[in-house]
Amino acid sequence: MTKRTVELELATPGVDAQGRAARMPLKARAAEETAEPDLGAEHLLVNLGPQHPATHGVLRLVVELDGETVVRCIPHVGYLHSGFEKLGEYRHYNQIIPLTDRTDYLSPMSNNVGLALAAEKLMGIAITPRCTVLRVIACEMSRIISHMVWLGTTSIDLGAFTPFLWAFQQRERIYDLQEMWTGARLTTSLTRVGGLMADIPDRFVDKLREFTGDFPKTLDEIDRVLTRNAVWAGRTQGVGTLSAAEAITHSLSGPMLRASGVPYDVRKDKPYLGYETYDFDVVVGEHGDVYDRYLVRLEECYQSNRILQQALDRLPDGPINVDDPRVILPSKTRAMSDMEAMIFHFKQVMEGVKAPVGEAYVGIENPKGELGNYLVSDGTAKPVRWRIRPPSFINLSALPRMAEGHLLSDLIAINASVDIVMGEVDR
Repeated sequence: MTKRTVELELATPGVDAQGRAARMPLKARAAEETAEPDLGAEHLLVNLGPQHPATHGVLRLVVELDGETVVRCIPHVGYLHSGFEKLGEYRHYNQIIPLTDRTDYLSPMSNNVGLALAAEKLMGIAITPRCTVLRVIACEMSRIISHMVWLGTTSIDLGAFTPFLWAFQQRERIYDLQEMWTGARLTTSLTRVGGLMADIPDRFVDKLREFTGDFPKTLDEIDRVLTRNAVWAGRTQGVGTLSAAEAITHSLSGPMLRASGVPYDVRKDKPYLGYETYDFDVVVGEHGDVYDRYLVRLEECYQSNRILQQALDRLPDGPINVDDPRVILPSKTRAMSDMEAMIFHFKQVMEGVKAPVGEAYVGIENPKGELGNYLVSDGTAKPVRWRIRPPSFINLSALPRMAEGHLLSDLIAINASVDIVMGEVDR
């Protein structure tokens, strides 16, 4: 074992094209090393979690330590296993939507959209223009609240409390909008096959415009406090580095992949909901460390804010649901006054919406990466198979590689940078 004294030289940060601070370089100069006698110390096995706030859920990390250096890190999952995919095989397609709220419960609206798009592809349904734009709004609101939770909790993990308050204040404003739209804050169950459960209320557009006007100010404050902070940079730069090749090998997606320099974004590379018509940038890092993952997620909030403003400007009038009584429930007024509408209502509730025999896969850009929904139909109203491609579960596979050789305190930052939700890992 050796003792190493490191002096950090913090260079003056530059400024990028958007006027925010560019990456602050760190130079480490090692002093003369003093050898210590080998006392024959054995490696120590430590359980980090599953009851630990820094594991962000019921995740258990079995860590092999040489002193305070991580030799091996083995994630143990399954403590929250809910069997969502198997439960979905016994439910109608619309009845599956509440289950998607509970997978990544930090971005429920986006999960709802992913399942609905897969079912609509399976059934050959084309949604209305207004529904398309409203789903884009739902997805980008989800991205913002998910990144705000990540930013706030990671700040606390590394000792910064004030950004946590700022981030959660903005998250609360989005939750107020979600409650205004759906009546729920966390488990929204927004979508239906062929449309939405409800249109937005009258004051929603004004409130969302107010949010998009103010939100960048909070992001600027967080950027000012954290990006050039010597403690934040020292805890995140050069920690948990993954090259582009390693990120691809581990099948990473989302900010984890883009922070390593791979410009893959489902919204650009495999567009859906008309994302190819929106003007936004794919944020890409360079070094693939915890610091770059922070910068990528911070900048993605600016980009999501841009998309929300464009969606509000182009939001068309018209229906939110397809005009097909075999898919969409009739209004309560019609169901109580028209015999044919009552029959359609009865058949849908009792029998569900039947899909043709076949299979469909749809991947969307969720806040944590590519969320895929794969459905297999045998011609009934319930899928014979439902499988989820959960970005949290796949991104977690790179944790052992990133942790090796770092200190135990660095493992907290590395694990936080993956941004996992255990409901999605243990689906």
